[in-house]
Amino acid sequence: MERKAMCPGSFDPVTYGHVDIITRTSAIFDEVVVTVFDNPNKEHLFPLDRRIDMVRRAIADIPNVVVERGEGLLVECARKRGINVIIKGLRAISDFEYEFQMAQTNRALGNTVETLFMMTRPEHAYLSSSLVKELARHEADISEMVPPEVVRALARRGDSRDGEANSAFQISGGDDR
Repeated sequence: MERKAMCPGSFDPVTYGHVDIITRTSAIFDEVVVTVFDNPNKEHLFPLDRRIDMVRRAIADIPNVVVERGEGLLVECARKRGINVIIKGLRAISDFEYEFQMAQTNRALGNTVETLFMMTRPEHAYLSSSLVKELARHEADISEMVPPEVVRALARRGDSRDGEANSAFQISGGDDR
């Protein structure tokens, strides 16, 4: 029986923390489906198709990982693909509270789907997509935090500013799961 897992998120943008969780998950499962969702509670910097492309490029060297668009409820997406394990990366206790609530909700909606938590490596524990976007808005060096394609994409966003202070980076704050 093939062991499959899903790594869901908005990946706006993908960071090396995300890549680490996906890579480590791929060493445990036969197939990993990275599912990129639009979160209606967030104003995304990059459109969904662009985020999917950036994730694909970031993990292109991992043969047992595929990247797909996510639609609807996470547990329904997983069930339709025959996946019964969802992997969620945790950076800190604050992540756990939110992810625990989501895992319990997903369990109530689809009792055949389990959520497993994976702690990020210490060198990535501070990373978040929101932090990366904030640093990029201020033209900080983010090359140690995100794959090269993301660095280029964020630089292009910054280069396209029209004179308004960082107008290309006007995004809502908050969590970036």
